[in-house]
Amino acid sequence: MLRTIVIVLSALVFGVVMVADWMLGRVCVAPTIATGLLLIGVVFERYRYQRLLDRAPGAGWQATEERFIDPETGKTVTVFFNAATGERRYVAGGERAGSA
Repeated sequence: MLRTIVIVLSALVFGVVMVADWMLGRVCVAPTIATGLLLIGVVFERYRYQRLLDRAPGAGWQATEERFIDPETGKTVTVFFNAATGERRYVAGGERAGSA
C-alpha cells in the first residue's frame, strides 16, 4: 500500500514538474531529477530485492548450503537454486524444508 502511494505521488509530482518545465520553457533540474529517480527507484526495487518465501519452491529447485539471518525479520533464510534458469529464491525458515 505504501509503495503504491509513493509511486502515485512521485509520478504526480514528476508530471507537474515536467508540465511546469514545459510551460516555463526551461528545465528545473533538481526537482526533475529527484522525482524521476524516486519514481524509478520505487518501481524497480522489487526486481532487485526479492521477498522471502514461506515455503520451498516447486520442482527443479535445490536447497543450497547457504544460510543467513535476515536482518529485517531475524529469521534463518535458506537459498534455493534452479539449475535450469540460474534463478535463486530465498526461503524463510528454509533450513527445515527439504529440497523440492
